Amino acid sequence: MASKWTFLQAMCLVVSLSTAVPENYEEDFDVNFGPNYLNEITDEDQTEGTPTPSPEPCKGPVFTKWDKLFTMLENSQMKENMLLQYADDIIKVELQSLREEMLQFVAQYGGSCASAVESSVRRAGVQTETRLQNALDRVREVSADQSAQHDAVLQQLLAASLNQAARLERLENDCLKWGGGGLASQAKSFQARHLMQEMTETENGGRLEKTLATISSDLQTIQEQLTLYTKSVFANSLPSGCDIGLLFPTRSSTAHVEVSPKTHFQREVTICLWVKPTQVLKKTVLFSYSTTGNAYELQLVLNGQSVFFTVDGETHLVQASGAAKEGQWVHICADWSSQQGLASLWVNGQKAASSPGVAEGHELRSMGSILLGQEYGSFFKHLSIAVTFDAALAFTGKMTGVNMWDRVLNSKEISQQARLDGSGCGIRGNVVAWGVSDMEPKGGVKLIY
Repeated sequence: MASKWTFLQAMCLVVSLSTAVPENYEEDFDVNFGPNYLNEITDEDQTEGTPTPSPEPCKGPVFTKWDKLFTMLENSQMKENMLLQYADDIIKVELQSLREEMLQFVAQYGGSCASAVESSVRRAGVQTETRLQNALDRVREVSADQSAQHDAVLQQLLAASLNQAARLERLENDCLKWGGGGLASQAKSFQARHLMQEMTETENGGRLEKTLATISSDLQTIQEQLTLYTKSVFANSLPSGCDIGLLFPTRSSTAHVEVSPKTHFQREVTICLWVKPTQVLKKTVLFSYSTTGNAYELQLVLNGQSVFFTVDGETHLVQASGAAKEGQWVHICADWSSQQGLASLWVNGQKAASSPGVAEGHELRSMGSILLGQEYGSFFKHLSIAVTFDAALAFTGKMTGVNMWDRVLNSKEISQQARLDGSGCGIRGNVVAWGVSDMEPKGGVKLIY
């Protein structure tokens, strides 16, 4: 009986709420909290706990503010759950509909799509095969062009080898005086071997790469041997087209060459010569000009690998370091002008050293003597005593192209004389001219050709 009574009360509560509480309860319902709202219970609320007589059924009970608040919260949660359930039902229905449409689409168009894909794949295969065939045709064309180019290069190399053999033969007949037979025979055998190889490989279809490698190797071998032979010939020849030279075989107290100048010189001078020293020591005299008043008017000496040029004694000099090496030809020029005392040294056609204030204003005395490979020093020849030289100062080696001018040459004139393979010996000075001026070798010095 108590449960029925409780059920009736609940039904009456729901009906009362639905009629009494407005929808916009957030605006109509105003909760006013007093200053002691947290832990206080009013007298009206305290009376709620006292027993009261049971109300009549379906008569709406009196609700407190707290009951109304909790009722609104429960209604809000119920509406939220109903909306969620409704959304879930809609999603399930829509997904099921979408699935049915997809199955219907696949059943209707699946066959046509498969045939379209198969047709596309077939067309792509045909296009790919066509492109591959075109690429192969282009490769064959390029290969044919390269083969033709290789054949042309081969013909050029063969022509070059024939030309090389002919040049070697001319060298053997016209220029080489010793040791040339080996190179000429190698060139002839090289020519014959490659002619036979060309015929054989042409008959067999050609092996271009092997032929090119063999020809290149043989040409390189011949070039190396020709270079060595050229060096060997040059080591025993004279530079710059000179026909004759002077050989100073040993260092002695008598070895020297006396030179007679053709004219006088006073205020300017240039001296040029080719030398190939056998040994370079502390001091080796190459050229000296002495007079009765000054035994050291002009001197060109080697000091180790350095070259010294002095005017009016060793206090006035200019030096070029690292100019000379044993066993190698070197071209040396020295010039001097009295006006500013400017003296310079040139090595192999290039200015190596220059110095101002060298014997500035000095005038060279005339009627002097020129020596090659030695110096008079204090024993000048005008004295009536036997001439003896200092063996420690003597030059040993080869010398050629000795020339002297009474002026300062320019750089072009000097560089023309310094070319190894040129004709510098054809340029002759007006004071000393190589091959024209009188030169008297003494003390074992010899002329070489």
